[in-house]
Amino acid sequence: MGEEIEDKDSAPGRLSSVACALRLMKVFTEDETEFGISVLAKRLGVAKSTVHRLATTLVSEGFLEQNPDNGRYRLGLSLFSLGALMRNSMDVSAHTKPLLLALRDSTDEAVHLAVLNQTAIVYLHNLESRKAIGIRSNIGARKPAFCTSEGRVLLAFSAPELVSRALKEELRPRTPATITDPAKLRVILNEVTSSYGYAVDDEESEIGMRAIAAPVRNLAGDVVAAVSLAAPAQRLTKRGLRTLIPEVMRSAEAMSGRLGYRSAA
Repeated sequence: MGEEIEDKDSAPGRLSSVACALRLMKVFTEDETEFGISVLAKRLGVAKSTVHRLATTLVSEGFLEQNPDNGRYRLGLSLFSLGALMRNSMDVSAHTKPLLLALRDSTDEAVHLAVLNQTAIVYLHNLESRKAIGIRSNIGARKPAFCTSEGRVLLAFSAPELVSRALKEELRPRTPATITDPAKLRVILNEVTSSYGYAVDDEESEIGMRAIAAPVRNLAGDVVAAVSLAAPAQRLTKRGLRTLIPEVMRSAEAMSGRLGYRSAA
């Protein structure tokens, strides 16, 4: 965003130019929807040149728009898109929780709900097993999509451009079993959509953990989340994992139904 802005009040390690840009967007309210550079500079307590530089950058990214009639700035559509994404995640989280609880109670294993954020997954729900030894993933925690069962499901149903971006990144192995060959990963993703309808993580994201994930769809049929079941590998054998796949898929279908999805089959 250009040179760093001097900000004496910034906390150590805080990028002041980013903080100032966020403060700028927070100036807008329901009653005050447009501002000129002078007013923004006064509200923020920074130079007009600084505000102009920030505003220009935010306009280029779609976070601000400039009114062609008066030259003033208003919030842009990028913020609306991000807000809609957050709202969708909240809706998915609320509608699926009862079914996540049911899956956890019927299997007594850890159950997660995750969404895709760029090329990583973010956990919206984590329901732990009541057994002494179990799997834990914190809400809001991020993991690479390429090596997790949830991430593979979400990538498999994503736009080709996003898949290509994810597979061009540095694919760091998290365990000795992690597959990092892009060609092999593409085969796995293709199998999710064309054959299996689910994805497996066999000690690839965490040593000693196996997991199964299936897609959750919205009213339009878009895959918006993935539900997964995870357990210690010593308890969830490969044979045991196969027996639980139908239950995870039924749960995902039920969650999709809660979101309004109706299968054509």
